[in-house]
Amino acid sequence: METLFKKHRMLISQVSLEIVREIAHSIAWEKPLVAIRGSRGVGKTTLMRQYIRTHYGTTAGEALYCVMDSMYFTNHSLLNLGENFHQMGGKHLFLDEVHKYPNWSKEIKEINDLYPDLKITFTGSSLLQILNADADLSRRVLSYTMEGLSFREYMHFYHHIEIPVYPLKEILANADQICDKVNAVCRPLKMFEEYIRVGYYPFYDGDETEYYSRIENVVSFIIDQEMVQFCGIDPAYTRKLKAMLLYLAANIPYEVNIAKLASYLELSKNTVLSYLSYMQKAELLHLLYSDNKSVSKMQKPDKIYLHNTNMLCALSADIQVGTVRECFAVSQLTVKHTVEYGKTQGDFKVDGRWTFEVGGQDKSFAQIADLPGSFILADSMEFPVGKKLPLWMVGLIY
Repeated sequence: METLFKKHRMLISQVSLEIVREIAHSIAWEKPLVAIRGSRGVGKTTLMRQYIRTHYGTTAGEALYCVMDSMYFTNHSLLNLGENFHQMGGKHLFLDEVHKYPNWSKEIKEINDLYPDLKITFTGSSLLQILNADADLSRRVLSYTMEGLSFREYMHFYHHIEIPVYPLKEILANADQICDKVNAVCRPLKMFEEYIRVGYYPFYDGDETEYYSRIENVVSFIIDQEMVQFCGIDPAYTRKLKAMLLYLAANIPYEVNIAKLASYLELSKNTVLSYLSYMQKAELLHLLYSDNKSVSKMQKPDKIYLHNTNMLCALSADIQVGTVRECFAVSQLTVKHTVEYGKTQGDFKVDGRWTFEVGGQDKSFAQIADLPGSFILADSMEFPVGKKLPLWMVGLIY
């Protein structure tokens, strides 16, 4: 335990409190069991350490932070840790990357049964299936999903410009007033161009080449490690998954031809559909359907996008501006809303009530002129013109 206490103090004292992600204020940290899921690299570890430093200080005592792939757990069990920590007066156990510890769910459940006054907060992969874990945690765990930086958070994180969250409904109703407020404190277009290239992950340090290399490492880790562990992918097929992702990056937005994709990868159609589903759950792709209500497990998606524009820039050498626009809109809107493929009218339908066409500032309403609740999201605009809104505005919704 003394080893863990020393590591706790060292790791918590190193974390900066200069900028804290918005999600930190939404998490009910005081609940007995809290899970924070998310893709590798989005900042789960930093978020947890920031909360500990703010509420418990840097010294282990009431709180203890543990990384679950620590050498300590090669000859100590999580259950034993929980027992000892509780006996020492511990009140809140923080477990980082819990999926790296075998039987984590069973032991967390047992700790919760034995010591109901000991709070446990843990982080895990976006593929972590809490509801289907070995132990029945579904009724106990309060689960949150952490995304990468929104455009709004990027402005705060890298440029120290604070813009409040604006729900989509408010953006659509009051676009002029919101744009006036944003443009009064900054010029958003230049920062928007930066965000498209380097703004989604909170580890950009000014070196674009190094940043893209780290994104490629994140992608490789998700496919080689997490998808093998959680999805049952045969390690021999991880190269196929990477080939699929690179093929999609070069052809996005991809209007899906499963037969062609299966032929290219030398896989069956059903295997391709399964892999696409896994890659969406792993936050590598967004799959859009024209009707989410009737989507079956083995139904092909109508359109495929990479998960975010930074990943697209890292994996594709030749990117069309239209692809970037649509990828950005999907990556931001899907965090808070249900997004369907527009198919015949508009690019996207959101929450079944709004239709969006995405394009440049000269984009016309020809395709959606007769639709109620229709809007254009246009690039290279600082202010709206009627129902034609600046594309960057949907980056303010979280």
